[in-house]
Amino acid sequence: MSDLSTEIETSASSLSDSAEELEELLEDRVRPKNENYFNQTIPQYNAQEFLEHFRISRHVANSIAEEFQNSDYYKRHAGCYGKLSALNQTYIFLWFVGHQTASFHDVADRFSITISSLFRVIQRVSYFLSNLSPQIIKWPTLEEKNEIESHFRQNGFPGVLGVIDGTHIKIDKPSDDPDSYINRKGFYSIQVQLLCDHQLKIRDVFIGYPGSVHDSRVFRSSPLCQSLLEKCHDLYILGDSGYPLLPNLLTPFKDRGQLTRAQSNYNVKLSKNRYLIEHCIGLLKQKFRQLFHVKLRSIISIAHLIRACCVLHNMALMDDFHYEENDNQIERVFPVLNMDENDPDEEPEDRNGIHIRNRVVNILRQ
Repeated sequence: MSDLSTEIETSASSLSDSAEELEELLEDRVRPKNENYFNQTIPQYNAQEFLEHFRISRHVANSIAEEFQNSDYYKRHAGCYGKLSALNQTYIFLWFVGHQTASFHDVADRFSITISSLFRVIQRVSYFLSNLSPQIIKWPTLEEKNEIESHFRQNGFPGVLGVIDGTHIKIDKPSDDPDSYINRKGFYSIQVQLLCDHQLKIRDVFIGYPGSVHDSRVFRSSPLCQSLLEKCHDLYILGDSGYPLLPNLLTPFKDRGQLTRAQSNYNVKLSKNRYLIEHCIGLLKQKFRQLFHVKLRSIISIAHLIRACCVLHNMALMDDFHYEENDNQIERVFPVLNMDENDPDEEPEDRNGIHIRNRVVNILRQ
């Protein structure tokens, strides 16, 4: 199995491949135009209306557009009828990723462009944002580590740098090895592993494994796993029972009816702090609702789009976006897939991890 996360790091080899695939499916034709949307309608939106339509604030969107304009992703590509402005392309992309039910036709009509132009914009801005990830999705500095640890300590769980979990992004049936993308819920998906801090800022993301692969194996294959000791030192991250217990990754005790009071207390406090990653994933999908079902055909392009949304999430964390706590769609369609005690993929717990977890149990009951 190829490591798609590695492939998308080098990215942008061809922005036209998927556009050509789409041309096979969708016929460009003369379509009704919404000529005034860019020039008249959008400027009239107040701050809240802009946020509702484009999912991030106008200030952040305009800042992204300015950086995009100065990038090769924008400078290298011009259509035969002239070039859409960087600002317009940014708005088009934001509208697309922010609206779950928006079809290619609907978005093309709204912005008065052809479907093939729309697809090229999606590709271009996806790759641009995806490749900003080393600047935007970063492991915390020493000062930030101290701030993060202090928050978790005040919330009853000292020594924590972040929380980790995986989520499934629904996709259409892939052309290559489709069965490997069918997850335990029976739909095609691509795996995303996320780690966030106390402010819901994404600190690490790993994208690309097919939906049938278990969380534990995805983690073992991720760069984060290989560098966890170096990144955490004597601190640790928190995960659910789908992850392996390691010296720098603490997981709950499996409850087979024999937990001590101290172990149950540890599980409760871990769960209370793990809620942050569920909140982060929920906010990410509520903002960028295309993540409920990405309809692009290329797995590489899908991975770029997902990473682009993670970059947008971090850039727009300070926006006053209304998060719906009870968005049933997230929980119903994309549940966390945990390992249970009968899972054939279950692996022995790390001895050093057991020792550190027992030490933490004793600290938490004091």
